[in-house]
Amino acid sequence: MDRKLYLSDTDKKIAGVCGGLGEYFGIDSTIIRLLWVFILFPTAFVGGTIAYFLAAIIIPKRPWSE
Repeated sequence: MDRKLYLSDTDKKIAGVCGGLGEYFGIDSTIIRLLWVFILFPTAFVGGTIAYFLAAIIIPKRPWSE
């Protein structure tokens, strides 16, 4: 099984991070988004926001050939 993590092209609200994580782990992206919201509150929105945008920069976009 050769799975790779990519930003989602179809299931995205901002950059496709949560949709890509949902596709990678095989779970609904809504669960990922809810977990992300729970991360945002204890970090006063700063830590979770920085983590999201770092993930959006680090996680590659899906190549056209796949």
